[in-house]
Amino acid sequence: MEEKQRRQRYLNRRRTLKKRRGRRDAVSITILVVSLVVLLFAASQLIISLSPYLTGSKEYNQLRELVLTADEVGDGFTIDFDMLLNENPDTVAWLRFEEPEIISYPVVQGEDNSEYLTKTFSANDNKLGAIFMDVRNTSFEDRNVFIYGHNLKVGGEMFSQLNAYAEEEFCKEHPCFFIYTPDGKVRAYKVFSAGVVKATADNYKSAYRTEENFIDYLNLCKNSSNYNVDVELNTKSKIVTLSTCTNVRSDERFLVQGVLVSED
Repeated sequence: MEEKQRRQRYLNRRRTLKKRRGRRDAVSITILVVSLVVLLFAASQLIISLSPYLTGSKEYNQLRELVLTADEVGDGFTIDFDMLLNENPDTVAWLRFEEPEIISYPVVQGEDNSEYLTKTFSANDNKLGAIFMDVRNTSFEDRNVFIYGHNLKVGGEMFSQLNAYAEEEFCKEHPCFFIYTPDGKVRAYKVFSAGVVKATADNYKSAYRTEENFIDYLNLCKNSSNYNVDVELNTKSKIVTLSTCTNVRSDERFLVQGVLVSED
């Protein structure tokens, strides 16, 4: 009798343990399935979020291959402006840095300063947008030409790497950038100011009533810079102001300003 009871207790324990294992397995499977669903959802969202960067980057890379010509060391740099203007009549220039090398883009000018925030050079809707000139400007003969581009959180395209000029050493190693225009001219600009300013700062003024006002403006820009650059600035100076977001504060911008030092 005792033996029979022991055996029954043993079988009961086995059944209890089996049920517990079954419940644990069911919970584990449920957790695994939920985890896989969450992972797949997160992956799909990541792909969706990255898609504009990938397609936009591909578009600009293809454009460079079509319109740019240079030798193996980057000399003999030329742009097929006929092709660019055929693709987009809003083309006004090509902007190129030797470093960061990725900053090599066509410059357009829209009907307002919002048109190209979400539209690429080829007029595709994309968060990369385009590099564009301020509507207040008429040409690169203006005293101060403003050019805008996005600072993206992914990919490093557009003006995302412009903040390399926050460091004085980088500026010393790569002091100039270049503007090419459809009339065949090549303008070299030497960076004289780089720093963070408010979006509403006087650094964005484009009209100067007197020569003294313009000198005051140049001094303001130099004082806004993270470092001093030894370059001549005077009432005859022509400058280009490159502007992008900081991705730190919505009311701040990072500016890189260069003064014209040569024109061919």
